[in-house]
Amino acid sequence: MNKLLLIALLAVCPYIATAQTSQKQPEQRPLIGISCSHPGNNSSTRMTYTESVIRAGGTPMLIPITTDSLVLTDVIKRLDGIVLIGGGDIHPSYFNEDPIEQLGEVDSLRDVYDIVLIRLAAHRNLPMLGICRGEQLINVAFGGTLYQDIPSQHPDTTVHHDQDEPSSVPTHMVHFAPGSAIASIIGGTQFFTNTHHHQAVKQAAPGFRITAWAADSIPEAIESAWEYPIWGVQFHPEALTVAGDSVAARFFHFLIDKADTYRKAREIHRRILSIDTHTDTPLDFDDTYNISTRAKSQVCIPKMEEGGLDGQYLACWVRQGPCDEEGSRKAVARVDELMQGIYRQVEMNPDLCAIARTPDDLPKLKAEGKKAFYIGIENGYGIGKDLKNIARFHDLGVTYITLCHTRNNDICDSSSDSTARWKGISPFGRKVVKEMNRLGIMIDLSHAAESTFWDALKYSKKPVIASHSSASAIYKHDRNLTDEQLRALAAHGGVAQACLVDEFLNPDAKSANLSDFMNHLLHMIEVAGIDHVGIGSDFDGGGGVKGCNGDNDFINITVRLLEHGFTETDIAKIWGGNFLRVMRQVQTK
Repeated sequence: MNKLLLIALLAVCPYIATAQTSQKQPEQRPLIGISCSHPGNNSSTRMTYTESVIRAGGTPMLIPITTDSLVLTDVIKRLDGIVLIGGGDIHPSYFNEDPIEQLGEVDSLRDVYDIVLIRLAAHRNLPMLGICRGEQLINVAFGGTLYQDIPSQHPDTTVHHDQDEPSSVPTHMVHFAPGSAIASIIGGTQFFTNTHHHQAVKQAAPGFRITAWAADSIPEAIESAWEYPIWGVQFHPEALTVAGDSVAARFFHFLIDKADTYRKAREIHRRILSIDTHTDTPLDFDDTYNISTRAKSQVCIPKMEEGGLDGQYLACWVRQGPCDEEGSRKAVARVDELMQGIYRQVEMNPDLCAIARTPDDLPKLKAEGKKAFYIGIENGYGIGKDLKNIARFHDLGVTYITLCHTRNNDICDSSSDSTARWKGISPFGRKVVKEMNRLGIMIDLSHAAESTFWDALKYSKKPVIASHSSASAIYKHDRNLTDEQLRALAAHGGVAQACLVDEFLNPDAKSANLSDFMNHLLHMIEVAGIDHVGIGSDFDGGGGVKGCNGDNDFINITVRLLEHGFTETDIAKIWGGNFLRVMRQVQTK
């Protein structure tokens, strides 16, 4: 290329030079989607947004304005982060209000487009930064409200929120909540910034909190209160960034750092095998249910795809009833009924999923582009009083049986029962353990009393599992495992799967979040070792916390593991390698 032509190009497009001198190589730069406005029926955005992303080390990609959700889904699947830009007013019907006279020009097409983008990005837990209108749309999309017009609806007029000066000129002070993510970005609690809006967040959406205010108390920033990667600011950091404001630039460096970790997590999930070892979703499998459809349930194939999950255990849960012949007969029939529901879902979606029975089935199905569904029985009550049922269920694909649930049964004592019927495993239970060992069915000790736990290690000739239990040392609950149990489980070659049930993680169950879960998971790894811990959510059966409340949110756990310094090898063990190793050992004759 002619040297003079190159100089001319760099003068016209300064961000080309910035991109060439970025610290990240092109293939390593996170891809950041930027929403568009459409003046003159064009999809476009200001160069200040793209330039700010490039300077922070990202590669910007403009997202064309369309309401075609399939197209937008295809775009979102490729991204590592997203910026929602400023623009016109938002129609108040989205927050259940009628328009007032002072409402400005509304862009109905952009309203739909932006809200679809926000929801699709949230489904995949893309790091998301909303700016001005973008922040307001995030709030509205999740159920919050806005001031339609600050001057006419807010009594304090000490701040002029639509400055006459250019956006590159800061005109007012914003105050940030100490301890908020936004405050950590700027490294303080005050920021002198610009203002170009007459709408603003009024009431924060459920799951969000206001974290910055102008002097007149108008909200200037929001962020997820539930540990999701979503942040929004009312001002325009991109304009200040391009003007040379190094503090404003931190917003984009923050987003790029989050997007880069998300990118690494997503790539790891493409390479490893991941499995969630306990859900109760079969309870939802009525005649109208289809696991291939994104539904309110926490488990479905679309959410598995969004969260990077390859395999899922579907448990046939049986409520504990009378341990008599009639009760046992009903329990066996209930397992058969739930099993039929699992097979029906697979038969409805043969191109998307299949029943898995061995460790080798998981990589095979992943290579075929299918999700793997393993089957477990939760509560040995479901085998009845006949050992032959164990072999029959094994032939139908059952690969683990949880010996008990919340009450003692004919097999053993439960951790949640106030009485000790057997003081561990019963004589019948010992036969069950022996038969499960013979058939290659894993013995699951979640819900088991400590006496049952120690008996199982004594009588089982194969490693055992705890499919969904957490750490008693972090929160003492009868469903959690003590450090002594974790060490013994590891010494026996087994694996403990950390659980996402809120009441097992935090004494204040309603406040339980992803950080609480990570505290349990990290402790279990420290005590049992990296080779003896995994993840079992108990979704659709009580599992789910703020920050991880469905299959699509599993990527957030991997992001946290990366932030804690775990390697891909470590993460592969946690997400499935350890569990599959135990399964292989148990199934080996």
